[in-house]
Parts: sequence; structure tokens; C-alpha cells
Amino acid sequence: MNRLSWFNTVSLTLGFAFLYIPMIILIVFSFNESKLVTVWAGFSTKWYGELLQNEAFLDAAWVTIRVAVFSSTLATILGTAAAYVLVRSGRFFGRTLFSGMIYAPLVMPEVITGLSLLLLFIGIGLDRGILTIVLAHTTFSMCFVSVVVSSRLITFDRSLEEAALDLGCSPEQAFRLVTLPIIAPAVISGWLLAFTLSLDDLVIASFTSGPSATTLPIKIFSAVRLGVSPEINALSTIMIAVVTVGVITASLVTKRAMVRQRQDEMAAARTE
Repeated sequence: MNRLSWFNTVSLTLGFAFLYIPMIILIVFSFNESKLVTVWAGFSTKWYGELLQNEAFLDAAWVTIRVAVFSSTLATILGTAAAYVLVRSGRFFGRTLFSGMIYAPLVMPEVITGLSLLLLFIGIGLDRGILTIVLAHTTFSMCFVSVVVSSRLITFDRSLEEAALDLGCSPEQAFRLVTLPIIAPAVISGWLLAFTLSLDDLVIASFTSGPSATTLPIKIFSAVRLGVSPEINALSTIMIAVVTVGVITASLVTKRAMVRQRQDEMAAARTE
């Protein structure tokens, strides 16, 4: 087994420290008694109580959650369908263009995506609000779902589908009863990824949101421009906790699915 050299170890340590130490400091100071975010005056949870009474932040949080749930669900449905077409349909006319359109948001700057969607909504006369944010988030997160699901479909054993078809299942039943349960961990991971991307999006939401729909990142950005308050630290800590729970859940689901698949393969090898 190759061991990490001292240079790689130091580089990894400094990299992780640069990423996570500011988050740890933010979490610690969210429990600060003082209103000054850089002066520690004792442990307190009062800023979480103040946050729960801040209607502006609560309204923005409710908008953000609704947008994240709807957009991630739509992105998962469309991304899974796109992945299935790309992996299973083989070569067809326009496949290169179709795959390019699916994966373009991965490399497209968010400013360009947000501006183009803004011009589209203005052109068709659609008022900016929750609907436009959902459509925008679905557009840029669908490609991430497609990548995750495609990687699982590529390694999928198609003999299982063929066996289901031989036993009398229709193609729709084979997909619903065999394919979908097996790729479910990838679908769930894609949904969680799309949900996380929607939660912390600022650039695209700033172009597609309106006065009646302000997301939490936009609200935090506007508040920080006037100065960081302990309430923002508390709110950021809650968002970090939500994202952490989502990542851990996706990891556990994926690991459990891999263990179950390995057990099924061992059981199948024994029967043979």
C-alpha cells in the first residue's frame, strides 16, 4: 500500500483547514453571548431564539425550502429520464446535440445562465417569483442528476431486465419493478445533490427572483452587506447542519445499496 508523503499530508491538512476552520469559527460564534461577532462573551443560544422571531428570515427560509423541494423533484424526474435516454437509446439523430444541451449547465457560468433565463422570462411575460426560481433551479441542477444516474445505469446488469421481460413483464413494469429499485440510491443521491444546490444558490436566484419571492441566500447576502450579525451566524449554522445531514444520508443510502448489491451477487454466485 502506498503511503502519503509528508508533502501530500501537509497539503491535505492545509487544504482542509482552509475549508473547514472558517465554518467551525462561524458555528462557535453563533453561540456567542455578545452582539459583536468577533468578541467572545460567553455561551448563549439567544441568537437562535432571535432568529426564530425574525419574520423576514423565516419567510425567506420558507421560500427557499419550497423552491428546493419542487426544483429538486423536477430535476430528478427530468435528469433520470435524460440519463435513461442517453444510456439506453444508443445512437440516434441529434444525440450529440441532446447530450450537449443536458451537460451544458455544468460548465456554463451561472451569470450567463441567470441572465439568459431572465431574458427568457421577460420575453414570454412571466412574472418573476417562486415559479421562475423553480424553473431556473431545475434547469441547472438537472444535469447533475443526469450525471449521477447515468453512472449507475452504465454499470447496471441488463440481464435482470431481460429476465423480467422473459417472465412476462412489460417494459414499463420491468423499469418500475426492477430497474428503478436498483438505481434508486443514485436517484436519491441526485435529488439530495439538486436540493443542496438549490439551497445555496445565489447568482441564478438573484436574476430570476422577484419582490414577492426572496430566497435565503439572497436575504443573507443583503444583510451581510450591512454588517454580519449573530443571527446570520445562527442561520448559517442551521444551513450547514441541513446540508451535512443530507450528505450523510446520501452516503449511508449509497453504502447500504452497495452492501446489498454485493450480498445479492454473492448469493447468486452460490446458487450457480
